Formats: sequence, structure tokens, C-alpha cells
Amino acid sequence: MHDTTNAQEQAAPAELHGHAAATQAFPKTWDGRLLFGIALAFSVFQIATAAHLIDLPSQIVRAVHVGFVTVLVFPLLAMFSRRGGIAKAIAWAMALLGATVAFYQCYEYSELLIRAGDPLPRDVAVGVVALGVVFAAAWALMGPALPIITGLFLAYSLFGEYLPPPLDHRGYDFTQVIDHMAYGTEGIYGIPTFVSSTYIFLFILFGAFLERAGMIKLFNDVSLSFVGDKRGGAAKVAIISSGLMGTISGSGVANVVTTGQFTIPLMKKFGYRAAFAGGVEATASMGGQIMPPVMGAVAFIMAETLGVEYHEIVKAAIIPAILYFASAFWMVHLEAGKYGLLGLPKNELPSAKAALIEQWYLILPLAALVWLLFSGYTPLFAGTVGLAFTALLILGSSVALGLPSNVIRIIFWVGLGLVAAAFFQFGIGVVLAALAVLIAVNAFSRGGRETLVTCRDALAEGAKTALPVATACALVGIIIGTMTLTGAANTFGQFIVSVGDKSLFLSLLLTMVTCLVLGMGIPTIPNYIITSSIAGPALLELGVPLIVSHMFVFYFGILADLTPPVALACFAAAPIARESGLKIAIQAIKVAAAGFVIPFMAVYSPALMLQDGGAMAASLGYPAAVAYVVVKTGLAIGLWGAAVIGFLVVRLSVAERLLAAAAAFTLLAALPLTDEIGFALSILFAVWIWRRGRQVGGKSVPGAA
Repeated sequence: MHDTTNAQEQAAPAELHGHAAATQAFPKTWDGRLLFGIALAFSVFQIATAAHLIDLPSQIVRAVHVGFVTVLVFPLLAMFSRRGGIAKAIAWAMALLGATVAFYQCYEYSELLIRAGDPLPRDVAVGVVALGVVFAAAWALMGPALPIITGLFLAYSLFGEYLPPPLDHRGYDFTQVIDHMAYGTEGIYGIPTFVSSTYIFLFILFGAFLERAGMIKLFNDVSLSFVGDKRGGAAKVAIISSGLMGTISGSGVANVVTTGQFTIPLMKKFGYRAAFAGGVEATASMGGQIMPPVMGAVAFIMAETLGVEYHEIVKAAIIPAILYFASAFWMVHLEAGKYGLLGLPKNELPSAKAALIEQWYLILPLAALVWLLFSGYTPLFAGTVGLAFTALLILGSSVALGLPSNVIRIIFWVGLGLVAAAFFQFGIGVVLAALAVLIAVNAFSRGGRETLVTCRDALAEGAKTALPVATACALVGIIIGTMTLTGAANTFGQFIVSVGDKSLFLSLLLTMVTCLVLGMGIPTIPNYIITSSIAGPALLELGVPLIVSHMFVFYFGILADLTPPVALACFAAAPIARESGLKIAIQAIKVAAAGFVIPFMAVYSPALMLQDGGAMAASLGYPAAVAYVVVKTGLAIGLWGAAVIGFLVVRLSVAERLLAAAAAFTLLAALPLTDEIGFALSILFAVWIWRRGRQVGGKSVPGAA
């Protein structure tokens, strides 16, 4: 068994190694210290540009952003893989090429604008190097899948004119393609890189600071206090804490390898099967990307792409996210009932009240962030302010602990609050001055110096954590560049529309399969960007509201990380659970069943995502339509959980599970009379199980399935 598990872990996809490298600490070697310094400079640069301490053209910010990424990726991977001297020399040479490209973009910025569309031979040469370095960085960090897919798109730009109609295009010469992909605001410096160099990086730093300050412990303690003593409490703790952590980390895989270190052993200790424990953690961690207020990095790209306020994306996501986590909660509750798994002893659990009293201040930046996002401020502004407030609180709490009395501490906190409030009136200068004072005070106290080290490490770790996202964004820009250059999206979009003319369901199924297949090899962000640019306009033409069509793609991009055979999040959980990644993936699909259902429900009933439209809203009215579809979806999820787990009050026979599945499916079908049939089957199932429950006294005998 152990040999099989080890083999599976060794067979994990290459992407996992990149994410794993992004979670390791910088070693204390000369190259580790140098890379730590570069990562620190990366974060400082991003903060300075976001806060407008340095005002640079967007093109230069994007070029420097990608330059820092390519400088860090190669030496970091060579260092963590413990390669020899030759490999390290090659890695540093590639890093130097990445830095040279960034320098060329900055130095020649004005000249490049003047000769846009008519590049010099040296421009073409540097452009080729830029593309090569980005391809190599993505291959080294995430494996071959994304570079191969991107390479096919790039080849289509160059040679697509030789394909038969309707796949062909008018043809573009080599110079034109390189100019389009390596310069300007298309290609590797397109919208994905713009979002990565602004919103995404700041929110990753925000999560890194909160994590270093103890947010994981706070989430775990609060979760344990609330549900730790309930039936199957260990798994419910995992869902709540991983979901909460996912709202600030934005990376499902990173979430698995951080919170999973605590939650997976806890679940195994209290009787959950190793595969099920890993599946619960992977499902909850990936779900963090769809849970407002912060959500994953895709939400920022979606808002930028659709040209809508961020809170509109949050509004569309809130009900599906709640249903997703409610479904996971329901699944583990049924699993615990099936196997007789009890909660943790009450006297061994931490107190939520004590945890909040001790670390209440960590909630404030998150609360401020939510308020800013919902007040119409841009994500860039909200992220900058949230990060600044987090730094103020971390440094301020260290100073406050050294003050002599509670009265003085209260005065200090009130003063710090006034400084934070003054930001809105007088700008970032007030906050910078306060930070400078706090840094100076901390520098002269022992505990304060430790706090400064924590903040410094958070800056470097945040930059390292951002590398997979930033690399994917740069490379996937080439795919978007191909579509804008050649109009390739129209070809596939017309195919989806032609299928949709006969059956919208088949179009949705085709889009879902595309997302899942692409997601088997590439992360959520490039998956969303590719499929939304192809399928989004097509679904819109078929009458699906714009945000709903993009959320449809977003959901299945996330679920691709739980779907075999690659199942990146599940393979990340495999070494912690000591179980096969494929077995974990099968359990994750069970736990995440609602995620496969909700997007289809939202297309047929946009009220589920609080959007106008749909026959139900027209006939019942908007509020009634929202209430009806939420109740119907919740009932369907409940029935589907009983069918999948095989338990509801009592263990279910095969016939009973089929009845529950049939009731759930008809509730979701959105065809004439299917709702009525679904409710009738649900009542029949409920009465049948109620009678069986009474016969056995409402108890089941734990045992094997």
C-alpha cells in the first residue's frame, strides 16, 4: 500500500512541484539570501507603484513585474531541487535574460512606442528572447501542459493561414506576430499581466501578512470552538477553516498545503478515511476561490474583463458559494453519520471568545477590505489600504504590548485608528508616516524586532507565492493575443452557438468539458481566461447573462483541480494524507458535487446568482424567484448527498439511493414538469426514509459500506 502511494506521489503532475517550491522557505545559503532580497525588492516595488509612491507607465510596471518573476523562478527552482553547479549556472543565465528583457522594455519604452508596428531587427530578437524566457519559466514552474497549449496558439498565429476553412486566417509574418506578442499591451504584457501586477499581487501579500500574523490559528480556533464537538466535527472544522483561509489566500493549492497540515491529520485521527479527509480539504480549499469577499485572483480578472465593479462579481458569487460550502458540510455530516464518527471532547476545544479577544485586531483589515470593495472603491485601492492597515495593526499590536497600562493601550489604539481614518482625508502620506514611526519604535524593542522580521519575511514570502500566478498570467496573454490577432475565438464560438441552437444544455456540456480538460493541465487563471474568451461571447449570444456565463466557466476551472486524472489540489493533499492522489480526487468529486450542479442551475435560473432574467423571474417576480431557486437547489443538493454517501438517518439501499438521485436530477433538469416530478419524488423519498428511521429507532450500525 505504501509503495503504491509513494508511486502515485512521485507521479504527481509537474505543476505541483512549482506550487510546492512556492511554499518552501528561503534557505540560509548565499543564493537563498540573494533571492530573498530580490523577492523583498519585488514586493516593495509592487507596493510603491500601487500606492503611487512611484508613478510609472503601465507598460513599464508590467515589464518590471514579469522581469522580477523570471529572475526569481529559475534560480529558486534550481535551488529547491538541489541541482548541481551547471544547472544553477543555467538557471542564473536564464534569470539574467529575463532581467535584460525587462531592462530593454524600460530603456527603450518611448522609442518602442514610436516604432510600434514597425520593429527593428533587435526588437524582434529581444521579443523572441522574451517569449522564450516566459515559456521556459512556465514549463519549469508548472510543467509542460500550459506551454504546449500556448505554443499551439502561437503556431496558429504563424501558420494558421495554411489550414483549411473555416480554421484559416489571412496570415501574419513572423515580425508582426513577435511585435504583437512581446510588446505593447497584448501578448505577455496583456490584461492578465496587468491584473497580476496590480490586484493579484497585493491580495497575495495581504494574505501573507495575515497568515504570518496568526490568521490560520485564529480561523482554526474559532472553527474548533463552533463545530469541533458536533458529529464529524473534525471535517467540519476543515471546511470552515479552509474556506475562511481561502478567502484571503486566493490559491487553492497553497491553501491545501498550509491548512491541510492541521486539518487532514485531525480528520484521520477521528476516524475519517485518509482519501475522504484529503478530498474534504481539497474541496474546501478550492472553494475558497469562490467565497467572497476576496475570492480568487480570477474574480479580479473577471471584473476587469467585463468592465464591472468588483462587488458585482461578489454579488453573483455569494449564494453559489454558500451552497457549495453547505453541500460540503452536508456531505461530511452524512459520512460521519454513516460511520458513527463523533466530535471532539468539549473540554479539549479552544474557546472562540478567548481567541477573538486575543487576536481581534486581525479581523479589522478584512472588515475594512470588505467595506471598501462594497463601497465602490477599486480592488487596487482596497488592496493597498487593506495591506497598509494590516501592517499598522501588526506593528501597532507589538508596540501596544510593551505599554505599561490598559489606559495607555486604549489611547494608543484610538490614536492609531485616527491615523488610519485620516488616510481618507489626507492620503497615503499619513499612513506612511505612522508606519515609519512604528518601525522605529519596534526596532528598539526585542519583541518589536521580531515583529519587523515577521513583516519582512511576509513581503518576501508573498512575492514567492505570487510566482505561479504571475507566470501563468504572462504566458496565457499569448493565447489572448492570438485570439485578438486572428479572431480565433469566433470560430469556436460559432460552433458553440450552432450547437446551442439545437440544445443549450449540449452547449453548456461542451463548455464544461472544455474547462475540465484544459484544467487538467493548467491552473484556474489561464483556464478561465482561455475558456471565457472563447465560450463567454457564445453563451451570451445564446441568451445566458454575461456574468453568469463567466461564472459558469470560473466554476469548472476550479473544479478541474479536483477532477482526475491530474487533480492538482488532490495531489497536493496526497503526501499529507498519505494516500493516493487519485483516490483523494474521487472523494473530492463526491464532496464537491454541488459545484458541478450550481453553474447549470444558474444558467437556467439566473436569480441563483442574483441576476435579472430567466423565465422564473418573469413569472414569479425577482425576490420570489431567488427564494424558490435557492430552496430547490438546496433540496437537490441534500438529496444528491444522500445518494452519493448512502446515508440519511439510516443506511440506504441501492434502490433508495437511486430514488434520491432521480429526485435530485429532476429538480435540476429545468424542463417542463420536472420540478413537479422532483418535488413529488422528494416527498416519497422523505416519507419512506422517515418510516424506515422509525423502524430502526433512528440509529444505524457503523460499519463498512
